[in-house]
Amino acid sequence: MDKFLIVGLGNPGAEYDHTRHNTGFMVVDELAKSVGATFEDKRYGFVAETSLKGRKVFILKPTTYMNLSGNAVRYWLQKENIDQARLLVVVDDLSIPLGDFRLKGNGSNGGHNGLGNIQQLIGQQYARLRMGIGADFQRGAQVDWVLGKYSAEDMETLQPSINQAVEIIKSFVLAGLNITMNQFNKLGKKKKIG
Repeated sequence: MDKFLIVGLGNPGAEYDHTRHNTGFMVVDELAKSVGATFEDKRYGFVAETSLKGRKVFILKPTTYMNLSGNAVRYWLQKENIDQARLLVVVDDLSIPLGDFRLKGNGSNGGHNGLGNIQQLIGQQYARLRMGIGADFQRGAQVDWVLGKYSAEDMETLQPSINQAVEIIKSFVLAGLNITMNQFNKLGKKKKIG
């Protein structure tokens, strides 16, 4: 049976709930809810298991804190013997406007500490779904921004993208990366920048 690992990046703990940096957690929570899967506290993370049309899917929320996300990703890839081509990491991205998203097959970490740690441990050849959180902050206030909580107004913009992200993940599992990128990336740019 083909196995997939879907990872939402974030920080564990109630104080980080609904923060911009936990957008990855929010997406995989929605994914788990949509398939009726529940998370269990396991090594390096909360893990939910489901299957989509005969494909086994592990959904992971690392409990290592963002900067050590790679430990959890590497552990679960190895433990379940999952091919890196079947790994998808969902991550918040400052360089993309709120409500926009981008699916990529590889690339740099873009200064994101979670992706940076994953890259150190397994390289950069893995798919990532970058969820825009915008960058509406003063110089030097980046940390406060990413660890800040979404407002109700923000969520009105973000929730449709979270719902879309769930469909993207299912497509990644069922149709593969290239078909999914071709189908969804054009939907991920709602706002013109500049």
